[in-house]
Amino acid sequence: MHPKTIHSPNRPPVVIAVILFAIAAITYWDASHMTARAAYGMNASAASYFVALLFAVLGIGHLIAAFKPSDIEVGAADWRAVGWVGLALCGLIGSIWVGGGFIIGSTLLFALTARAFGRKAFLIDLCLGAGIGLAVFLLFNKLLTLALPQGPLERLF
Repeated sequence: MHPKTIHSPNRPPVVIAVILFAIAAITYWDASHMTARAAYGMNASAASYFVALLFAVLGIGHLIAAFKPSDIEVGAADWRAVGWVGLALCGLIGSIWVGGGFIIGSTLLFALTARAFGRKAFLIDLCLGAGIGLAVFLLFNKLLTLALPQGPLERLF
C-alpha cells in the first residue's frame, strides 16, 4: 500500500483557471447590468449568463486537471504565446470598443493568434484575417441577418 502523497498543482492550468473565473465573473456582472430585453426568444442577458457559466465550467475543468496526478511530465508553458493570444483578444475587444468594428477586430485576432503559434508572416496573416473577417461578417450580417459590431469597413457593405 502506498501512502497518500500531496500532489502539488500544475501551475499553468491553475493560472488559466483563475483567468477563466475572472472572465466568468465579469461576464456575469455585465449580464446582470443589461437593460435591453428581448420580446421573444433568448435575450442578450440570458446568452451572457450562459457564456459566464461556460467560462466557469472551463475554469473548474482546468482546476481538476491541475490537481490530477499524472505520470506524464508536464512541459513548461510558453508564456510568450499566451501573451500573444491575450494581445489578440485585447485587439478584438479594443477594436470593437473604439468603434473599429468586427472585421478589423477579427483581423487582429487572426494575425496575432497566428503569431502566437509561431508564424512570422504578419502582413499575410493580416490579409488572411481580413478576408476571413469579411466572409464571417457577410455570412452573419447578410445571410443570417444577425448584427455584428459595425465600424467603418462594415458600413461599406
